[in-house]
Amino acid sequence: MTSVLNDYSTHTHTCGELRSADIGTVVTLNGWVQHRRDHGGLIFVDLRDREGLTQCTFDPDLSGMEAFHTAETIRPEWPIAVTGKVRTRPEDTANPNLATGEVEVLVTDIEVINTAKTPPFQIEDGIETSEDTRLKYRYLDLRRPEMQSRMIIRNNFTWGMREALHKREFLEIETPYLFKSSPEGARDFIVPSRIQPGNFYALPQSPQLLKELLMVAGLERYYQVARCFRDEDLRADRQPEFTQVDIEMSFVDMNGAMCLLEEVLRDAFAEVGVELPSPLRRMPYWEAMDTYGTDKPDTRYDMHLVDVTDIFKDSKFKVFATAANTEGQVVKCINAKGAGEWPRAQIDKLEPIAATFGAKGLAWIAFRPDGSINSPIVKFFSEEEMARLREACNVELGDLVMFAAGERKASDVILGGMRVHMANALEIKREGHDFLWVINFPMFEYDDEEKRYAAEHHPFTMPFVEDLDKIEDDPLSVGSYTYDFVMDGYEAGGGGLRIHNADLQMRVLKRLGFTEERAREQFGYLMDALGYGAPTLGGFALGLDRVCMLLAGCDSIRDVMAFPKTSSGSDLMSSAPSEVSARQLKEVALRVM
Repeated sequence: MTSVLNDYSTHTHTCGELRSADIGTVVTLNGWVQHRRDHGGLIFVDLRDREGLTQCTFDPDLSGMEAFHTAETIRPEWPIAVTGKVRTRPEDTANPNLATGEVEVLVTDIEVINTAKTPPFQIEDGIETSEDTRLKYRYLDLRRPEMQSRMIIRNNFTWGMREALHKREFLEIETPYLFKSSPEGARDFIVPSRIQPGNFYALPQSPQLLKELLMVAGLERYYQVARCFRDEDLRADRQPEFTQVDIEMSFVDMNGAMCLLEEVLRDAFAEVGVELPSPLRRMPYWEAMDTYGTDKPDTRYDMHLVDVTDIFKDSKFKVFATAANTEGQVVKCINAKGAGEWPRAQIDKLEPIAATFGAKGLAWIAFRPDGSINSPIVKFFSEEEMARLREACNVELGDLVMFAAGERKASDVILGGMRVHMANALEIKREGHDFLWVINFPMFEYDDEEKRYAAEHHPFTMPFVEDLDKIEDDPLSVGSYTYDFVMDGYEAGGGGLRIHNADLQMRVLKRLGFTEERAREQFGYLMDALGYGAPTLGGFALGLDRVCMLLAGCDSIRDVMAFPKTSSGSDLMSSAPSEVSARQLKEVALRVM
């Protein structure tokens, strides 16, 4: 089948298209020279485009001397056009690792479209070039087949989302990039107004409030492949600008919204050859925290958190006994099978790692393969406590049990972090993809640094109806109609039902520390809209970059973005951010200090 890439193009086929059925056909190919091999009387050129690679042969007796002499001059990464006849490769020269490996093109005409300087790295997969160099020459990095395949995965998945939503009568609606600052979450990128000196727009962290207004407007089902902006510290899965598939719908309850989203996600993942289970598992928030130590668990491996509070209520080890007898505190552990064989020096290095997850220390017991026990705390435990611990954790020779004691969520987080670290250190295999919903998050959390309550999801989430009378007096016990889509141990998307009543929205904002005046100043337009007959509404935002990263088997979202920034927020290719002229600053009434 002829590729649609050929329509209105200067070539008849792509470089990944020709097969034995095309033998005898005269074709024209365009692409870049991957390799050129001069075998004396014959010249072989591997020609590459985004669809693949085809061997082109130049024979002075059959190609003509003009074409042959031109082939003698070309170099890697020159874009060329060739015309010739498809033929079978000579005996014993077929390449079974190449889709086009049974055939070659005997070239009769060649056009050099352009020359090229020697690139700073090889345009091929598996290069060991620094990321900074790749980002500086990103247009060359994107020529590499593995990078192009990632862009194709991203395209296909995005198209799958669009098609699935369109089939279900969602409307694609754009929302503005220049909007009102909402500095309660991450930092905004602010944009000065030339027309109104001293005033600023902000680039949207998400279209959250605008999509709710579209539901008040009666549009019922909305989506957008939305660019979002956050001025925050960067890491492998963060960028200052990123993309989410933003979705909102009216007149839904939580189950209906989740079922509809599952249908959409199933269609989109099928577009890239990944089967989404039906139905998706639904795991309550506290089950995820208590079992895996995180609200985005990777369930492809075990090493579950085990609650051993009851075992140590009468322990002589005061740290455990105190936690076991204090309301709201726990003693929990994980069993890292095989790590008990590690030398003491290697085990000691785990304590600073645990500290990064909030631990003040790390208690552990190593059950050595020879039957001995190594631990600085085991001397405090009775035989009964050790026997119950072995049974609760399924302890075998060679195991390493690590503990956390204290406040419930903090202990979960410490062990959840150590669970992931140990899985990586022990090279535990994760096969295939892992999908589930984590549901019913708490409405509020307490921010110890700020000494105030914060929203666990966001301030516009709908609390459980049965918990509304607890908002003022017992906020940490208030649940919410929320659902996060978890993929391979990452939060791939998040959503929930929204508050559709202005009075309730004000109560929630006040519980978060807003005065009524500040709430009106920040969100007055939303409050006004909710007063004009807002429907029940719910939505979802899928992190497109992160999902594509996981689909492509990458470790960083930078690898699935065409032109990403570095961890310092720099664009090495264009040297952004950069200074602007004094005139530009004057026009927007700004002065650099």
